[in-house]
Amino acid sequence: MMDIEDEVLRIKKKLEKAMKGGKNSDSTLDMLKKLQEMPITLEVLTKTRIGMTVNALRKNVGDDAVVATAKTIIKDWKKFLAPSGSKDSVNAAPGCISEENSRDGAEKEKDAESNGGKSESGPALSRGEKEVSFPPRPVTTDSVRLKCREMLTGVLRGEDIEDVMASPEEKAADLEQAIFDEFRNTDMKYKNRVRSRMMNLKDAKNPMLKGNYMRGIITPRKLAVMTPEEMASDEMRAVRQKFVKEGIDDAQLTTNQGTKTDLLKCGKCKKRNCTYNQIQTRSADEPMTTFVLCNECGNRWKFC
Repeated sequence: MMDIEDEVLRIKKKLEKAMKGGKNSDSTLDMLKKLQEMPITLEVLTKTRIGMTVNALRKNVGDDAVVATAKTIIKDWKKFLAPSGSKDSVNAAPGCISEENSRDGAEKEKDAESNGGKSESGPALSRGEKEVSFPPRPVTTDSVRLKCREMLTGVLRGEDIEDVMASPEEKAADLEQAIFDEFRNTDMKYKNRVRSRMMNLKDAKNPMLKGNYMRGIITPRKLAVMTPEEMASDEMRAVRQKFVKEGIDDAQLTTNQGTKTDLLKCGKCKKRNCTYNQIQTRSADEPMTTFVLCNECGNRWKFC
Protein backbone atom coordinates (compact mmCIF):
# COMPACT_ATOMS: atom_id res chain seq x y z
CA MET A 1 0.00 0.00 0.00
CA MET A 2 2.78 2.40 0.90
CA ASP A 3 4.58 1.78 -2.42
CA ILE A 4 1.41 2.59 -4.35
CA GLU A 5 0.85 5.76 -2.31
CA ASP A 6 4.42 6.90 -2.95
CA GLU A 7 4.09 6.27 -6.68
CA VAL A 8 0.73 8.07 -6.84
CA LEU A 9 2.17 11.07 -4.97
CA ARG A 10 5.12 11.14 -7.37
CA ILE A 11 2.78 11.17 -10.38
CA LYS A 12 0.61 13.80 -8.68
CA LYS A 13 3.55 16.20 -8.34
CA LYS A 14 4.46 15.77 -12.02
CA LEU A 15 0.87 16.39 -13.11
CA GLU A 16 0.69 19.54 -10.99
CA LYS A 17 3.91 20.84 -12.53
CA ALA A 18 2.54 20.07 -15.99
CA MET A 19 -0.61 22.11 -15.25
CA LYS A 20 1.33 25.07 -13.88
CA GLY A 21 3.74 25.08 -16.79
CA GLY A 22 1.01 24.63 -19.38
CA LYS A 23 2.61 21.45 -20.67
CA ASN A 24 0.22 18.94 -22.19
CA SER A 25 2.83 16.65 -23.70
CA ASP A 26 2.78 12.93 -24.27
CA SER A 27 4.45 12.45 -20.88
CA THR A 28 1.30 13.78 -19.19
CA LEU A 29 -0.80 11.28 -21.09
CA ASP A 30 1.63 8.49 -20.18
CA MET A 31 1.31 9.36 -16.47
CA LEU A 32 -2.49 9.26 -16.69
CA LYS A 33 -2.36 5.88 -18.40
CA LYS A 34 -0.05 4.63 -15.68
CA LEU A 35 -2.64 5.73 -13.09
CA GLN A 36 -5.26 3.69 -14.97
CA GLU A 37 -3.18 0.55 -14.65
CA MET A 38 -2.44 0.95 -10.93
CA PRO A 39 -4.63 -0.88 -8.33
CA ILE A 40 -5.77 2.33 -6.62
CA THR A 41 -8.15 1.98 -3.66
CA LEU A 42 -10.39 4.47 -1.85
CA GLU A 43 -7.80 4.69 0.91
CA VAL A 44 -5.12 5.72 -1.58
CA LEU A 45 -7.49 8.27 -3.13
CA THR A 46 -8.27 9.75 0.26
CA LYS A 47 -4.65 10.00 1.44
CA THR A 48 -3.10 11.28 -1.80
CA ARG A 49 -5.94 13.52 -3.09
CA ILE A 50 -4.94 12.42 -6.59
CA GLY A 51 -8.57 12.68 -7.74
CA MET A 52 -8.52 16.45 -7.27
CA THR A 53 -5.43 16.74 -9.45
CA VAL A 54 -6.86 14.58 -12.23
CA ASN A 55 -10.15 16.47 -12.11
CA ALA A 56 -8.33 19.83 -12.27
CA LEU A 57 -6.24 18.53 -15.16
CA ARG A 58 -9.38 17.54 -17.05
CA LYS A 59 -10.80 21.04 -16.67
CA ASN A 60 -7.71 23.10 -17.47
CA VAL A 61 -5.93 21.41 -20.38
CA GLY A 62 -6.68 21.69 -24.06
CA ASP A 63 -5.37 18.32 -25.21
CA ASP A 64 -8.33 16.14 -26.18
CA ALA A 65 -6.46 12.88 -25.48
CA VAL A 66 -5.48 14.04 -21.98
CA VAL A 67 -9.03 15.23 -21.24
CA ALA A 68 -10.58 11.98 -22.47
CA THR A 69 -8.19 9.85 -20.42
CA ALA A 70 -8.78 11.98 -17.30
CA LYS A 71 -12.55 11.60 -17.74
CA THR A 72 -12.17 7.84 -18.06
CA ILE A 73 -10.11 7.68 -14.86
CA ILE A 74 -12.67 9.75 -12.93
CA LYS A 75 -15.45 7.51 -14.24
CA ASP A 76 -13.57 4.38 -13.13
CA TRP A 77 -13.02 5.82 -9.66
CA LYS A 78 -16.74 6.45 -9.25
CA LYS A 79 -17.11 2.79 -8.33
CA PHE A 80 -15.86 3.71 -4.84
CA LEU A 81 -18.91 5.90 -4.28
CA ALA A 82 -22.34 4.79 -3.09
CA PRO A 83 -24.93 4.39 -5.88
CA SER A 84 -26.62 7.67 -6.80
CA GLY A 85 -29.93 8.13 -5.03
CA SER A 86 -29.20 5.61 -2.29
CA LYS A 87 -29.64 6.54 1.35
CA ASP A 88 -25.93 6.18 2.04
CA SER A 89 -24.81 8.32 -0.90
CA VAL A 90 -24.55 11.46 1.24
CA ASN A 91 -22.60 9.75 4.00
CA ALA A 92 -20.47 7.47 1.86
CA ALA A 93 -19.37 10.11 -0.62
CA PRO A 94 -20.15 13.44 0.99
CA GLY A 95 -19.16 16.62 -0.74
CA CYS A 96 -19.13 15.03 -4.17
CA ILE A 97 -22.54 15.88 -5.61
CA SER A 98 -24.77 18.53 -4.11
CA GLU A 99 -28.00 20.17 -5.18
CA GLU A 100 -26.05 23.31 -6.05
CA ASN A 101 -23.58 21.32 -8.16
CA SER A 102 -26.49 19.68 -9.93
CA ARG A 103 -27.97 23.09 -10.80
CA ASP A 104 -24.58 24.31 -12.01
CA GLY A 105 -24.20 21.18 -14.08
CA ALA A 106 -27.61 21.72 -15.69
CA GLU A 107 -26.72 25.31 -16.57
CA LYS A 108 -23.38 24.23 -18.03
CA GLU A 109 -25.10 21.52 -20.03
CA LYS A 110 -27.48 24.10 -21.53
CA ASP A 111 -24.55 26.35 -22.39
CA ALA A 112 -22.75 23.42 -23.98
CA GLU A 113 -25.80 22.60 -26.11
CA SER A 114 -26.05 26.22 -27.26
CA ASN A 115 -22.34 26.15 -28.19
CA GLY A 116 -22.65 23.04 -30.25
CA GLY A 117 -21.80 20.55 -27.54
CA LYS A 118 -18.67 22.33 -26.27
CA SER A 119 -18.15 23.99 -22.93
CA GLU A 120 -15.64 26.63 -21.90
CA SER A 121 -13.71 24.28 -19.63
CA GLY A 122 -13.45 21.39 -22.08
CA PRO A 123 -15.59 18.68 -23.70
CA ALA A 124 -19.15 18.57 -22.39
CA LEU A 125 -20.19 15.74 -20.10
CA SER A 126 -22.52 13.23 -21.66
CA ARG A 127 -26.18 13.38 -20.63
CA GLY A 128 -26.68 11.84 -17.21
CA GLU A 129 -22.97 11.94 -16.38
CA LYS A 130 -22.30 13.88 -13.16
CA GLU A 131 -19.06 15.53 -12.25
CA VAL A 132 -17.51 14.09 -9.10
CA SER A 133 -14.68 15.56 -7.07
CA PHE A 134 -12.20 13.24 -5.40
CA PRO A 135 -11.58 12.30 -2.71
CA PRO A 136 -15.06 12.45 -1.17
CA ARG A 137 -15.30 14.80 1.80
CA PRO A 138 -17.68 14.20 4.70
CA VAL A 139 -20.55 16.65 4.81
CA THR A 140 -22.61 17.57 7.85
CA THR A 141 -25.90 19.28 8.61
CA ASP A 142 -24.97 20.06 12.22
CA SER A 143 -25.17 23.83 12.70
CA VAL A 144 -22.27 23.92 15.19
CA ARG A 145 -19.96 21.99 12.89
CA LEU A 146 -20.96 24.09 9.89
CA LYS A 147 -20.21 27.28 11.84
CA CYS A 148 -16.81 25.91 12.88
CA ARG A 149 -15.99 25.04 9.27
CA GLU A 150 -17.00 28.54 8.21
CA MET A 151 -14.75 30.17 10.83
CA LEU A 152 -11.81 27.91 9.93
CA THR A 153 -12.29 28.76 6.27
CA GLY A 154 -12.12 32.47 7.10
CA VAL A 155 -8.83 31.92 8.92
CA LEU A 156 -7.29 29.93 6.06
CA ARG A 157 -8.24 32.49 3.39
CA GLY A 158 -6.54 35.70 2.45
CA GLU A 159 -2.93 34.70 1.82
CA ASP A 160 -1.28 33.67 -1.44
CA ILE A 161 0.47 30.42 -0.52
CA GLU A 162 2.31 28.59 -3.29
CA ASP A 163 1.98 24.87 -4.08
CA VAL A 164 -1.56 24.65 -2.68
CA MET A 165 -4.04 22.48 -4.58
CA ALA A 166 -6.90 22.24 -2.06
CA SER A 167 -9.12 25.24 -1.39
CA PRO A 168 -9.48 26.85 2.07
CA GLU A 169 -13.01 25.41 2.26
CA GLU A 170 -11.71 21.89 1.68
CA LYS A 171 -8.82 22.23 4.14
CA ALA A 172 -11.19 23.68 6.76
CA ALA A 173 -13.61 20.78 6.29
CA ASP A 174 -10.77 18.26 6.65
CA LEU A 175 -9.49 19.86 9.86
CA GLU A 176 -12.95 20.13 11.41
CA GLN A 177 -13.66 16.50 10.55
CA ALA A 178 -10.41 15.38 12.18
CA ILE A 179 -11.28 17.29 15.37
CA PHE A 180 -14.82 15.89 15.39
CA ASP A 181 -13.49 12.34 14.88
CA GLU A 182 -11.49 12.69 18.09
CA PHE A 183 -14.39 13.81 20.32
CA ARG A 184 -17.41 12.43 18.38
CA ASN A 185 -19.53 15.33 19.66
CA THR A 186 -19.63 19.14 19.66
CA ASP A 187 -19.20 19.75 23.37
CA MET A 188 -16.96 22.37 24.98
CA LYS A 189 -13.80 20.30 24.45
CA TYR A 190 -14.53 20.18 20.73
CA LYS A 191 -15.17 23.94 20.59
CA ASN A 192 -12.02 24.74 22.57
CA ARG A 193 -9.96 22.57 20.23
CA VAL A 194 -11.36 24.36 17.17
CA ARG A 195 -10.79 27.75 18.82
CA SER A 196 -7.16 26.97 19.65
CA ARG A 197 -6.46 25.84 16.05
CA MET A 198 -7.98 29.11 14.76
CA MET A 199 -5.91 31.28 17.11
CA ASN A 200 -2.67 29.60 16.08
CA LEU A 201 -3.46 29.51 12.35
CA LYS A 202 -4.17 33.25 12.21
CA ASP A 203 -1.15 34.22 14.32
CA ALA A 204 0.74 36.74 12.16
CA LYS A 205 3.96 35.86 13.99
CA ASN A 206 3.65 32.20 13.05
CA PRO A 207 2.90 32.07 9.28
CA MET A 208 4.70 28.76 8.88
CA LEU A 209 1.91 26.84 10.61
CA LYS A 210 -0.73 27.90 8.09
CA GLY A 211 1.65 27.51 5.17
CA ASN A 212 2.67 23.99 6.18
CA TYR A 213 -0.96 22.97 6.66
CA MET A 214 -2.15 24.38 3.34
CA ARG A 215 0.74 22.68 1.51
CA GLY A 216 -0.04 19.35 3.14
CA ILE A 217 3.18 19.16 5.16
CA ILE A 218 1.02 19.02 8.30
CA THR A 219 -1.97 16.70 7.91
CA PRO A 220 -5.43 17.56 9.29
CA ARG A 221 -5.25 14.66 11.75
CA LYS A 222 -1.88 15.84 13.06
CA LEU A 223 -2.93 19.49 13.37
CA ALA A 224 -6.08 18.42 15.22
CA VAL A 225 -4.03 16.98 18.11
CA MET A 226 -0.95 19.23 18.18
CA THR A 227 -0.15 20.87 21.52
CA PRO A 228 0.30 24.67 21.82
CA GLU A 229 4.06 24.09 22.10
CA GLU A 230 4.09 22.07 18.86
CA MET A 231 2.07 24.71 16.98
CA ALA A 232 4.15 27.63 18.27
CA SER A 233 6.75 29.36 16.11
CA ASP A 234 10.46 28.71 16.62
CA GLU A 235 10.80 32.11 18.29
CA MET A 236 7.98 31.44 20.74
CA ARG A 237 9.33 27.97 21.55
CA ALA A 238 12.72 29.52 22.37
CA VAL A 239 11.06 32.07 24.69
CA ARG A 240 9.07 29.36 26.45
CA GLN A 241 12.14 27.19 26.91
CA LYS A 242 13.97 30.17 28.41
CA PHE A 243 11.15 30.78 30.88
CA VAL A 244 11.07 27.11 31.83
CA LYS A 245 14.82 27.07 32.43
CA GLU A 246 14.64 30.21 34.55
CA GLY A 247 11.79 28.72 36.57
CA ILE A 248 13.77 25.53 37.18
CA ASP A 249 16.84 27.51 38.22
CA ASP A 250 14.79 29.64 40.63
CA ALA A 251 13.17 26.56 42.14
CA GLN A 252 16.52 24.86 42.61
CA LEU A 253 17.98 28.01 44.17
CA THR A 254 15.10 28.30 46.62
CA THR A 255 15.31 24.62 47.53
CA ASN A 256 19.05 24.15 47.81
CA GLN A 257 20.30 27.47 49.18
CA GLY A 258 20.49 27.88 52.95
CA THR A 259 21.03 25.75 56.03
CA LYS A 260 18.22 24.23 58.04
CA THR A 261 18.26 24.66 61.82
CA ASP A 262 16.03 24.26 64.87
CA LEU A 263 18.08 26.67 66.99
CA LEU A 264 16.15 29.69 65.70
CA LYS A 265 12.49 30.32 66.57
CA CYS A 266 10.02 32.07 64.26
CA GLY A 267 8.48 35.10 65.97
CA LYS A 268 5.29 34.69 63.94
CA CYS A 269 4.31 31.01 64.19
CA LYS A 270 6.67 30.14 67.10
CA LYS A 271 7.99 27.07 65.20
CA ARG A 272 11.66 25.99 65.14
CA ASN A 273 11.80 24.92 61.49
CA CYS A 274 13.98 27.54 59.85
CA THR A 275 16.58 27.98 57.13
CA TYR A 276 19.31 30.63 57.39
CA ASN A 277 21.91 32.18 55.11
CA GLN A 278 24.86 34.31 56.12
CA ILE A 279 25.96 37.11 53.79
CA GLN A 280 28.73 39.69 54.19
CA THR A 281 26.79 42.94 53.84
CA ARG A 282 29.17 45.18 55.74
CA SER A 283 32.89 45.70 55.82
CA ALA A 284 35.20 42.72 56.15
CA ASP A 285 35.94 43.34 59.82
CA GLU A 286 32.25 43.30 60.68
CA PRO A 287 30.35 40.06 61.38
CA MET A 288 28.20 38.52 58.61
CA THR A 289 24.47 39.23 58.51
CA THR A 290 22.16 36.22 58.96
CA PHE A 291 18.92 36.05 56.97
CA VAL A 292 16.36 33.58 58.29
CA LEU A 293 13.35 31.97 56.55
CA CYS A 294 10.65 30.09 58.43
CA ASN A 295 9.85 26.92 56.49
CA GLU A 296 6.45 26.70 58.17
CA CYS A 297 4.82 30.08 57.52
CA GLY A 298 7.28 31.74 55.12
CA ASN A 299 8.17 34.54 57.53
CA ARG A 300 11.53 36.18 56.82
CA TRP A 301 13.73 38.27 59.13
CA LYS A 302 17.26 39.44 59.59
CA PHE A 303 19.24 38.09 62.53
CA CYS A 304 22.24 40.16 63.55
